[in-house]
Amino acid sequence: MGFNRRTFLQKAGFGIAALGASETLLSLLFDGSLAIPILDRYGQALAQPTQRKLALLVGINQYPQMTALGGCVTDVEMQRELLIHRFGFNDRDILTLTDSQATRRAIETGFMEHLVNQAKAGDVVVFHFSGYGSRVKRNPTSDPNNLEKWQNSFVPVDGIVPTNGVPANDLLAETLALLLLSIASSRVATILDTSHIDRVNILQGNLRVRSTSYPPAEATNSEELAFQEQLLAQISPGKPANLNIMPGLVFAAAGLSQLAMEAKWNGFTAGLFTYALTQYLWQAIPGTTVQITMSRTAQSINQLIGINQQPKLIGEKDLDSLFTDYILSNSNIGADGVITSVDSSGTTAQLWLGGLPATVLQYYGTNSLLELVNENTSQGVGVRDELKNNEQPTTNNQQLQIRTKVGLTATAEVIASNTISNYPLQVGQLVQEVVRIIPRNVTVTIALDAKLERIERVDATSAFASIHDVSSVVVAGEQSADYLFGKRRKEGSIEDILPNSSPGYGLFYIGGEPIRNTAGESGEAVKSAVSRLVPKLKTLLASKLLRLTANEGCSRLAIRADLEMIFPQEKTIAVRETRRGFLSRQPIDLASNSPELLSDVKMGKLPSLPIGSRIQFRLENYSERPIYFMLLGFQTGANAIAFYPHPPVSPLPRADNNLPVQDGAIAPGETMTIPDPAATFDWALAGLPGLWELQLICSPFPFNQAMAKLQEGIISTVKGERIDNLFNSLDVVQGILQDLHQGSGVSSDRIGTISDSYALDVKAWATLSFIYQVV
Repeated sequence: MGFNRRTFLQKAGFGIAALGASETLLSLLFDGSLAIPILDRYGQALAQPTQRKLALLVGINQYPQMTALGGCVTDVEMQRELLIHRFGFNDRDILTLTDSQATRRAIETGFMEHLVNQAKAGDVVVFHFSGYGSRVKRNPTSDPNNLEKWQNSFVPVDGIVPTNGVPANDLLAETLALLLLSIASSRVATILDTSHIDRVNILQGNLRVRSTSYPPAEATNSEELAFQEQLLAQISPGKPANLNIMPGLVFAAAGLSQLAMEAKWNGFTAGLFTYALTQYLWQAIPGTTVQITMSRTAQSINQLIGINQQPKLIGEKDLDSLFTDYILSNSNIGADGVITSVDSSGTTAQLWLGGLPATVLQYYGTNSLLELVNENTSQGVGVRDELKNNEQPTTNNQQLQIRTKVGLTATAEVIASNTISNYPLQVGQLVQEVVRIIPRNVTVTIALDAKLERIERVDATSAFASIHDVSSVVVAGEQSADYLFGKRRKEGSIEDILPNSSPGYGLFYIGGEPIRNTAGESGEAVKSAVSRLVPKLKTLLASKLLRLTANEGCSRLAIRADLEMIFPQEKTIAVRETRRGFLSRQPIDLASNSPELLSDVKMGKLPSLPIGSRIQFRLENYSERPIYFMLLGFQTGANAIAFYPHPPVSPLPRADNNLPVQDGAIAPGETMTIPDPAATFDWALAGLPGLWELQLICSPFPFNQAMAKLQEGIISTVKGERIDNLFNSLDVVQGILQDLHQGSGVSSDRIGTISDSYALDVKAWATLSFIYQVV
C-alpha cells in the first residue's frame, strides 16, 4: 500500500465519515500516498456528533481463486437499505467493501478507521460480513491455555488457497474479536453470514454453501499475527484478552457444525440468513426482542430448507438489552419497503421491497398497491377501518401501484386516492402493503439433484413435464426451485440417522435435507417414482400457496394466537400477533406474559416438542368484527391436516347489534381454544420426527368455498373438528384464496383487470405461521 501500517492507524484517528466515508475512506484504502494529506487537511475540521450510528458492511461474491458466490453483495445492499431507511443510519456513516475492495488489509484498516477510531461511548456500531468462511491452525503462542487446534476465519477477496503449506491470508476470528474489543462503545452488533465447515461441496441441494471446499490452512501469514499483537497491546497491556467470546452481540448464520447457505430467487440471490433477518427487521416494532427476532429468522429459513441451518446468537452482551440499541430507536411502525428514487414528474418511484418475505416477493404481482407511511398510517389505520359489507377500503395516504418488478426493486406509480396527499413523493419515504396481487397459476418448480446420472435427469424431466402442478424442472444450483428430486445416499445424509430408511428416489428440501415418507424402494424406475410422488407434490403446492398469504407483519386485523403444550407439561410454545393490528397498544411482553417461552427462543432456535405431546391453540379476536378461521397443518412427510369450527361456535352476543355474531365465527373480544376443551379427542403429536408447519388463516368473511372443499375431503380420519390426512389440501387452499379474494372486494377500477390473479386486501385477512420440530 506504500505506507507504514502502524503509522497510518495512529494518524488516521479522525472523523472522516462526516465527509462521506464510503468515498473518502475508500480512497485511503486503495491509494496509500493520499492517506496522510487527506487526513491532515480535513480530519480535525469536522466535529463528531454524539450517539452516532456507524456500520462497516463487507460482501464478497467474486473470489479469484475460488468458486464465485452469488448473494453476498446483495446481502450488503439489504443491510444498507435497512440501516438507512428503517433505523436512521446516515449513509455517510456506512462504509461498504465489496468484491475486489474487500482485501484483508482493507477490511482491517476500514474497521480501525471507520469504526474503532470514530466510535465513542454510546454510539451504535454494526459490522457485517458475507462471504466464505474457513479455518486456520491456531497460533500456539496466541493462547497457550486453549486446547483447540483450529480457529475460524473469514476469507477476504485476496484469500489464498491453502495448498503446500502456504499460509492463509484470512481475517482470523481472534483478530475480529480484538477489533471488536477495541471499540469504545458497548453497543456493538456483528452479523456473520458465513460458516466454517471443512471440505464441503459448494453446491448443497439447490443452494450454495458459504464454506470453502478446501482443507483448513496450517498457518496464517506473519502480517496478520503482527496486527493481532498491536491490537492486543493497545487493548489490555500486560494481561491477556479473552478471544474465545466476541464482545457485543453476534448474529451468526449457522451453528458451529452447520452450513450457511445462499439461495436463488427470481431476479436475485441472497444469503438465507441475511434475507430472513433483514426482512423481519423491516416489519419489527419497538419492544421486539432479539431472541424473538432470531427465532422468527430461524423459522423463515427452516420453512424453506428444513433444519440443516439454524441461526445462532453468540457473544457476551446481554441479549435482552441490546436489540433497541441496534435498530429500533425512533420508529414506531414497521414497513414493507422504501422509495429509493423519484422521477422528474414526481409521480413514478423506484421502490426497495426488502420488507416482504422472499416467498411472497417472488410472486408479488403487477398492480399490487402500497401506501406511504406517515402519521395518518399509525393513527388512522387499524381495526376500526376493517372492511364491512364488502365496502371499498379508504385511506388518507397516497397510494402507489406496482408497474414492474425485478428482484428486490420495483417501479410504481401514484394512483388517485380518496384524499390526495399534501406532499410529493420523496426518497426515503416508507411504504406499507395495501393490496397483494397473487397469480392463480402458481405451480411447483423442481430441481434435479446434480448427482443424478444423465439418463435419470432425462427421465425425470420427461415425467415431471406431464404433471399439471409442476411448472418446470431445472438443474440444481442454476435457478430458483421449491424442492429437489434425487436419490438418498449413505454419505453425509439422513441415512446416518435413519439406517433403515429407503435409498430410493424421493423429494428433498432445497438444502438437500430429505422430506420423509417420500423415498421409494431401491431399484424403482424414475418415472414410477415421479408418478408415486404426485399426491405429495399437490400437498407441497398447497403449502406453497398458503405461504403466499403470509402477512403477520402487514395485516390490519387485530388477531393473536398462542400455541400451547398441555401434556406432558403446560407450556407456551409460540405466540403470534398481527403487528399492525395493534397500533394502539404495546406488542407482546413475553417476559411477563409467557416467561417459559423465553428459554426456548433464547438462542433463536425453533420450538421442539416430543412425540406424544398434546397441544392446543388459543385464538383471541381483538377486532371489532366477528372473525372466521381455518387452521391447516403440514406434517413431516408432506401430509396435511385441517381444523375448522365445527360444531358452530356460540359465544355470547355483543351489545352492538350492528355486529352480529354468525355461526362459526369468533366474536369480538372473545377467545377460542382449538381443539375445543369439550371435544372428545386430544390433539396428540404422532408419526415421525421432523418439521411441522401450521398456518392459521383468519378473516371477517366466511370461508364458504374452502369449507365446501373441506367437506369433500372428509373421507379419511375425522375427529370432531379435525381432519387427518386431508387428501385434497390443494383444493381447500385454492378455496381459501378465492374466499379471501371475494372478501377483499377490490374493484377493477382500482387495480385493473386481474382475472388471472387473486387480489387480497390487508384488512381482509391475517395468516399466522407456526413452525416447530417434533422430536
